[in-house]
Amino acid sequence: MRKLIVFLIVLVILLVAVDRVAAAGVERDLANRIAAAADLSGTPKVTIEGIPFLTQAVSGRYPEVRFDLGTLTYGGVPVKNLRGAAYDVTAPLADVLQNRADIRAGRLTVSGTLTRATIDKYAPRGVKIGGNGQRLTASGEVTLGANKVKFDAELRVSVIDGQIRLQAEKIEGVPAALAQFVSIPIPFKGDLPFDVKVTRVRSVAEGLEFTAEATDVPLSG
Repeated sequence: MRKLIVFLIVLVILLVAVDRVAAAGVERDLANRIAAAADLSGTPKVTIEGIPFLTQAVSGRYPEVRFDLGTLTYGGVPVKNLRGAAYDVTAPLADVLQNRADIRAGRLTVSGTLTRATIDKYAPRGVKIGGNGQRLTASGEVTLGANKVKFDAELRVSVIDGQIRLQAEKIEGVPAALAQFVSIPIPFKGDLPFDVKVTRVRSVAEGLEFTAEATDVPLSG
């Protein structure tokens, strides 16, 4: 009985070791594919969620694969802490072992942060971007006739046709009708990796955090 218990313990340890080694190999392959699909100069960190890994490998389906792209620039816009997750990844083991390209994600999400300093670069001349702890703010001056008038406003953030736009509201110092003229588009529509489209955006302490999504995404190596 003791020998059987020792044998079973050793067997479990070996299976766990094989599971982790196999997972590391597929994670490297997916990291290379993601780097190629996103046109990255480096290789992202990839983690396949769920255990045991071997059951996923044999089935050729991975419910969730997470990856970290770091800080990158898209469309001239720096994006901090760009990270994502690929769901329902179809990756037959034979395709992975033979480096075939028929690997796809049923759905893929990417999120990242635009810092206040980044957003400030796209503000109109004379307008400064700040924050009040809950929302982004804008302050500066506008020209009314021959005079320049200072103003302060909170910014409403929205997504219009996949593009982030900031619009002044609760404006103080000038007539409320002028709020429509304080509008700031963030120009990276269509430039994000995997052809994802921005679907959500929210104010955070650092600036704006966005989420973008795409479906049926090829992960070609």
